[in-house]
Parts: sequence; structure tokens; C-alpha cells
Amino acid sequence: MAGQPVTLAEFQRRFVRGALAGGVMVACLSIGRGNAKTALSAGLALGALMGVWDDQPKREILFAARNRDQAKTAFQFLVGFIEGLPEDEQERFTVRRGSKLEVEYSDNGGGLARVIAADGKSILGGAPTLALMDERAAWERDKGDGLENAILSGLGKRDGRALIISTSAPDDANTFSRWLDEPPPGTYVQEHRPAFGLPADDLESLLAANPGATEGIGSSPEWLIAQARRAIARGGSALSSFRNLNRNERVSTEDRSVLVTVDEWLAAEVDPDQLPPRAGPCVLGVDLGGSRSMSAAAMYWPDTGRLEALGTFPGNPSLADRGAADGVSGRYVEMAERGEMTVMGEATVPPGPWLAEIVRLLDGAEIACICGDRFRHAEFVEAMQAAGLARVPFIWRGFGWKDGSEDIERFRRALFDGEVKVAPSLLLRSAFSDAIVLLDPANNAKLAKARSLGRIDAAAASVLAVAQGARMKAAPTRKARAAWL
Repeated sequence: MAGQPVTLAEFQRRFVRGALAGGVMVACLSIGRGNAKTALSAGLALGALMGVWDDQPKREILFAARNRDQAKTAFQFLVGFIEGLPEDEQERFTVRRGSKLEVEYSDNGGGLARVIAADGKSILGGAPTLALMDERAAWERDKGDGLENAILSGLGKRDGRALIISTSAPDDANTFSRWLDEPPPGTYVQEHRPAFGLPADDLESLLAANPGATEGIGSSPEWLIAQARRAIARGGSALSSFRNLNRNERVSTEDRSVLVTVDEWLAAEVDPDQLPPRAGPCVLGVDLGGSRSMSAAAMYWPDTGRLEALGTFPGNPSLADRGAADGVSGRYVEMAERGEMTVMGEATVPPGPWLAEIVRLLDGAEIACICGDRFRHAEFVEAMQAAGLARVPFIWRGFGWKDGSEDIERFRRALFDGEVKVAPSLLLRSAFSDAIVLLDPANNAKLAKARSLGRIDAAAASVLAVAQGARMKAAPTRKARAAWL
């Protein structure tokens, strides 16, 4: 279709209307790769350069990205659109290629469009009327935030607008994710992201993330299905990248050190009515929280493979404030609404009453043992006595290379063998998305956080519970000896 007039699809028209609406300073577009978001934004930049959307004199349009080559893509789209204009109109443009990439327009008050370096200091003193921030989710955290802040402060001088476009970020803490989840006043948000937990080759959700596929833009539905099945067959980073880039899901593409990948965990989730019963002894994995942090418990029934988890925060600060501080928006509040999160205590979770509440939730189930961190020995002893669990066996485990490596390997083996079944849990999904492993030179693994604000307490408790359950199942059954009378 090269050389033909550009016709906008409906989702593109919706973004143009939203981005140019009165009172909008920032317009965010999150959509799957290959849906012409950069080309669309470049078209808006051309209109701004020519004074179609904004008739201020000496207009200034900025193209910003993670690096110069990425920003050059939008610049080339702009130049391509200019070359499609009538010849007499093209004469009003001056294109400069070299150390600086610029396009100058000499009519209607004049305007300048230029590519800037990925450094906020490069635009200090400028007064842009439009800024295009391409693939915002891929920008380096500190340098990218600095550049974004410099651009937005400059836009305020002349009532300018910013277009922030990208495929989905890998996590909720990314600045682009926070633009989508917590848009400030004057922000238009258009996000094409399917529901979480669907198969990678689900066509309806693929088209939700790639609305251009049915309108001749980017990849065809057939190609998307074939690529999804290829990614499923390869697994690992190929599948994670497909979910992030093509399905526009908020999934980390780092899989070399994750505890388990998204799809590996989703394989263990079943509908609540298909969850195995609470039969046989229960292993209770506990991760006691410290001051102002989460305490988590995982309940695992080795005989049936059933796994449940509960997290608890102290009451101060509130769940909403914690979510904002941890960069996960209203996730903790949603967990509480789903019954996966509770609040107990003021500044800390009291271990004794909390363990007693866990016993109450077990509703008479037999507790075979409790697993916890050996470095919290004194706290556990006091808590178990306060909860009436002094006679329950306690298995001390470390979170270092020795115990940690064994527990992680047993957990993974049980998960991959289908011996873990859990109802869809936002608490566990969130915990495992932040859980990575650190490897020593001998390839031993221990659990760690992917980000400093991550909460992996529920994942740690699950690893302890499932690993101990696996050890119990592997232990030989003692046969009763004949007794001579």
C-alpha cells in the first residue's frame, strides 16, 4: 500500500480525537508492536509543524526516544509524509540530515522539528509546542525520567502537548505503566491490553492488543497466531517477549534468572470449582514480615497438590498508600477485595494472633509441620506458643545458597510435574512476577527480588511449603514390623 493516501483506522481516529481534545496536555497510547503508533504520531507531528493543530509562531516539535536511532524512526516517517505532499508545499520544508536531524517549515509562522539526544540537559531553555516520546517503556529509568521531566516542564511554557507511545512495560513500577494506571489531570490514556492469564494464541485477545490486524495495519491475524504457537513451542524468553511485545501484556522479558516464567505459573492455575480438596496433612510455609512489611503464609496439601496463600500487612499506612509507594497502584486493595490480603496490627503484624488467624482459616485441617526462616527462630517459637501450635513440628530452613537451592529445585520440579494446583491468585501472580534467583559459581540458586519495591513474601512461603511437601512425598513409607507375643 506504499504510495497510497493514508486512511486512519478507527482506533487511530480515537487516539487523534483524544490527543487533540481541549484540556489535554499528555496523550498516552499503549498497543502491540507493529500497529503504526510511531507513524500515527509522526503524522500528528507534521500537522503541528505546519500549524494545522497549533498556529503559534515558531513552533517547536521534539522527537525523543531511548537513543538517537530510535527517535530517527519517527523522524523518517515525518520526512516520508512530507515527500507525499504536493511539490509546491514541499518547497516550504528544509530537511537537514547529519549531526542534527531537523525539518524546518517556513510558512504559517514557521516551525522546527528535531531529534534530541536521550539527555534532559539537551533541551534546557527550549519551549516545545509538541513532543513525541517513542517507546517510553524501554527508556532507562533515571535518565529517561530526567528527559521526560525536562520535556514536560518545557511544554508548560507554551501550552504544549506530549504524545507518549509504547508497547507495554514489563512491570507496574515502570514510569510508562504509572502514566497508564495513575493518569494525572489533563491526560488521555488509550491502552490496548488483553486480560491477563489467557493463552498466548487466543485470537480474540490477540486482536484486542493488535486492532490494526483486521484493518490491514501491521501483522495479519494468521501471522499472529502462527507466531504465538511458535513462541509457545519455544517457551522461555521467546514466549515472554511475544507476550510483552505482540500481546502488549505487562510481562517481564527477563527469564534467565526468574524463579518461574509467567506461563509456567499459569499452568498451575485452575478454576476454583476444579481445585483439589483439602485432603491429608497440610504443610504451612510462613514468611514472617519485619517492621512495616508483609507477612505471608502458604498452605500446601501434598496428597492433592492444593496450594493456598494469604498475605497480611499492618494497618498503617493503608493498603492504598502502600500500593502507591510500591508502584503497584491499587493492587493491594484489589487483593483485599478478593480475600487474598488482610490487615492486622498497627505498625507491624503481630506474629501470634496472625498465626492463630491462619489456623482458623485452615478450619480444622491437620497441620503436618510449619516451615520458616531459621534466622527468625525466637519470633517463631513465641508466635507458635501464642497460637497454640507449640506441639506442631517446625522445619527450620535458610534462604541462602544451601537450603534455598534445594527448596527452589524441589518447588520447580513439583510445579512442572503438575503437582501444584492453585486458584487464580493476584497475590501469588504478583509475588512470582517479582521473584528472581541469584546464582553462585556452582549454579546454586537463592531467592531474591527483581526490584527493591517488590513483594515476594508469598512466593517465598510457597517455595518453603511445596518443597517440604515434596520431601514428605519422597520419604519412604515405613512398614509395620511383626510383633511377637
